[in-house]
Amino acid sequence: MARKPRFYLKGIPCHVVQRGNNRQACFFCDEDFGFYINSLQAALQRYSVQLHAFVLMTNHVHLLMTPDDVEGISRVMQSVGRDYVRYVNKHYRRSGTLFEGRHKASQIDSEQYLLQCQRYIELNPVRAKMVPHPAQYHWSSYQYHGLANQLDA
Repeated sequence: MARKPRFYLKGIPCHVVQRGNNRQACFFCDEDFGFYINSLQAALQRYSVQLHAFVLMTNHVHLLMTPDDVEGISRVMQSVGRDYVRYVNKHYRRSGTLFEGRHKASQIDSEQYLLQCQRYIELNPVRAKMVPHPAQYHWSSYQYHGLANQLDA
């Protein structure tokens, strides 16, 4: 039986989490992270969804997104999931599922919560003791929001 489609409120940000099946790794090398990001960028543009923050951890993904359409987030996640799982299964000569069911999503109801959520997402690698500072983690939006690529004045 087909799943019921999810609808999100147009213009309301959502924190989306997608976990690896049984919390196992879903990214195995830098090339994998890069493929996911490229697929995500294409889907965001195709389905008119704004990305505010992201982090790709080895076994899960956090995305902070705002859809311009009620189906935007669902379509982005479906597109990226389909492309990325196909890539991983072909690249690593495996089959089957990679992610643990459907993505989880929470709507963001205030600007304060939006900023807290962004901070939570970008500090995830620090909390996981992968790096001492978020600027040292490549696969995060901190590189774009933080001081990692600060302009010379």
